[in-house]
Amino acid sequence: MMKNSSKVSQLIKDDIQSKIIQIYKSVDSEINTFYYTRKINELIKNFNQNARLGKKEDICSEKTILLISYADNLKIKGEKNTLNIFNTFFKKRLKQNFNCIHFLPFFPSSSDSGFAVKDHNVIDKRFGNWDHIKRLSKYANIMADIVINHASSKGVWFKNFLKNKDPGKDYFFSVDRKFNTKKVIRPREHPLLQKFKMYDNQKKLWCTFSPDQVDLNFKNPDVLIDFVKIMMTFISKGISIFRLDAVGYLWKETNTECVNLPQTHQIIKLFRLILERLNTRSWIVTETNLPGKQNLSYFGNNDEAHWIYNFSLPPLVAYTLLFEDSTQISNWSKSMPPARNGNTYLNFLASHDGIGMRPIEGILNELQSNKMFLRIKKNNGKFSYRKIHGKGKKIYEANITLFDLLSRTDYDKKGNYKIKRFLAAHAIMFSLDGIPGIYFNSLFGTSNDISKFKISKKNRDLNRHKWDLFNLQKKLGKKNSKESIVFSEIMRLLKIRKSQEAFHPNATQYTLDLGKKIYGLWRQSKDKRQSIFSVTNITSESVEFNLNRLNLIKNETWRDLINPKTKINGKNSIKLKPFETLWISNY
Repeated sequence: MMKNSSKVSQLIKDDIQSKIIQIYKSVDSEINTFYYTRKINELIKNFNQNARLGKKEDICSEKTILLISYADNLKIKGEKNTLNIFNTFFKKRLKQNFNCIHFLPFFPSSSDSGFAVKDHNVIDKRFGNWDHIKRLSKYANIMADIVINHASSKGVWFKNFLKNKDPGKDYFFSVDRKFNTKKVIRPREHPLLQKFKMYDNQKKLWCTFSPDQVDLNFKNPDVLIDFVKIMMTFISKGISIFRLDAVGYLWKETNTECVNLPQTHQIIKLFRLILERLNTRSWIVTETNLPGKQNLSYFGNNDEAHWIYNFSLPPLVAYTLLFEDSTQISNWSKSMPPARNGNTYLNFLASHDGIGMRPIEGILNELQSNKMFLRIKKNNGKFSYRKIHGKGKKIYEANITLFDLLSRTDYDKKGNYKIKRFLAAHAIMFSLDGIPGIYFNSLFGTSNDISKFKISKKNRDLNRHKWDLFNLQKKLGKKNSKESIVFSEIMRLLKIRKSQEAFHPNATQYTLDLGKKIYGLWRQSKDKRQSIFSVTNITSESVEFNLNRLNLIKNETWRDLINPKTKINGKNSIKLKPFETLWISNY
């Protein structure tokens, strides 16, 4: 028994060392891969000896629903500990449908609403402390950001870097004149390289997202080791899902695009390998706002991310409903490969960021994209741009709340169907294979925060409204308010969805050809017992739908899960109201 255990232990060590060799073989032949392998294995050993967490069950099921929220999305004037305020609201109103919470960065930060992290090991005092996270983790799986590509220029690491002191020495990525940046893919339009005064000279440092967010130097293995420690700290504090923010930009090499490089994938594989060696269960989610194939590559060979964001979905659903044409989304969903068991798509329509436009490259043509941009502008949206070397700039994302984006169309200029259109978008998302993630503000159909934008002048703040708790409760108490209608219906749809095995993230999905006015999917449970036909009228007019176009087995009883009063059996056709969705199930 001891011999077998020793062999397994050696295999684990060799596996980790092989990953480290793959990462650093092109950097410096003097890097002691054995030293860093031993260091990681010591961290694993110490964690397993001290942590008493136990293995968790796999959370990937039809019941898995993610809430995306800031730690201070809910406030009470004059009170701190916003996580405590959130906790109370969550238990009362959200717990019954959401079993996962993604808290956007809650660490001390210098900009970008938390994404310029000063220290991953501390929670900002305004929000609370680690005890609040631990309490929430007792009844929800907590996802937290590891802002892995960059760190704050005001943080301890960077201050030490400037002084050539540890921890922080050689932690940030600098370049000299020999480094060719012409091919670099940019997500922003500011100058990529920023000059900083060091203790003895001046250096050009790489700043992918802003001058305050300086890119880390993963060519220094000590940076990698520190992030392994951060992950282990997170687990000990109740976090089980890791969102690797902007991870695609992690590794840089001269004369390359500096995105999706092989070393980045190897680092993610190493993280997953380490997490699998711990005496608990954790999941990796990669945030890579990139065109389809590049985004899909982060599943690896079932050895990288457990979940990947379905970045093409938000702009495609928007286009479908704005222009009442399901052609593009149908073609796209037909081409989407099913995720393997244990992997899944994280479907979402809105988040704290804008709606990314890179993922529709190759799906919508230039004319279609420009048509959508014009409509977004008419609906009071703004845009953020990315710089393209030698070609000026291009739209990177639309900055607007999802509700405002869908509020008016060329077919519905007065917005008579804005709530129905908004709910149809969610019904479509809830039907797709994958895990649904819902931004806190979308639960209430929140509109652009114009006041916040006027103060900050930052486009993304349009979509980053923070609610006064009592104001929100007041609106939810009025049955006819927009907030109450949207919240009640989304929660009702989620309650229905989480009881359907055919909506398991890995259940079979097939896109139906039902014409441009209808978007349809067939889902079948893994045991093949339940079938659901999801049918959505994506237009502002009633549509007569021929039920014979669905493969409804005659000796089974079919019913609409959303509106059980709708009769299905014995009918040849049914009239779909504007933006109505049917979930036709055999039980």
